[in-house]
Amino acid sequence: MALFEATHLHKRFGDQVVLEDISLAFEEGQVSGIMGPNGAGKTTCFNVLTGRYKPDRGRVTFDGEDITGVAPHRIVAKGISRSFQIMTLFDEFTALDNVVMALPSTRRRGFDGLHALDGDSAAQDRAAEIMGRVGLKGREGVNAKSLSYGERRALEIGVALATEPRLLFVDEPTAGLGTEATARLTDLMRELKRYTTIVVIEHDMRFLFALADKISVIHWGQVIAQGTPDELRANRWVRRSNIGELANA
Repeated sequence: MALFEATHLHKRFGDQVVLEDISLAFEEGQVSGIMGPNGAGKTTCFNVLTGRYKPDRGRVTFDGEDITGVAPHRIVAKGISRSFQIMTLFDEFTALDNVVMALPSTRRRGFDGLHALDGDSAAQDRAAEIMGRVGLKGREGVNAKSLSYGERRALEIGVALATEPRLLFVDEPTAGLGTEATARLTDLMRELKRYTTIVVIEHDMRFLFALADKISVIHWGQVIAQGTPDELRANRWVRRSNIGELANA
């Protein structure tokens, strides 16, 4: 059984059907990708999978437990975390404090948790370890707003990792990144795969095909193709589309 499964998901907004009979499965220890053109429904799908939207029909399970319609904060508590296309960092806090704030021990203390943990060396050490894991060692004391764009992307992933997820959803991680920063991010994601299962929604097909074990292609609100990068390269529809051109570039 897959770690995370979605079966027969439907979602509409008013008269517009955005998702129609979507089924996906993500295996533990793998990087899974979701891709598709703008307006295909992949962002709505991502929001349904991570609890921001409740599906009109269908079922979502995590490690065999039905989590359909469960609130996002409860999903995080179950071991699922996500980063966002639009970054959600505390700009006036240091990079280290951003990570400390996301630790389970801090969240249990509420909004005053950061101040309560000022002298908690264990929390500080744990946050520093996570920052090293995402390539930000030595940047602990820098305010988040002073980090480069690529460093902020890495920090947001670090914040997501601080929740100690078994499954990490990452939304458009290469958005706004140049070639070098994207290459560093690829290396980071490969390293993170050693620690957690990852699902990536991404518009950069070269990035996704170089990283993912399995990719699902969403178009017209449906999954129209699934498989390994090699299988998708051989798929007739993918080969005839601009996605195929990017995948083989």
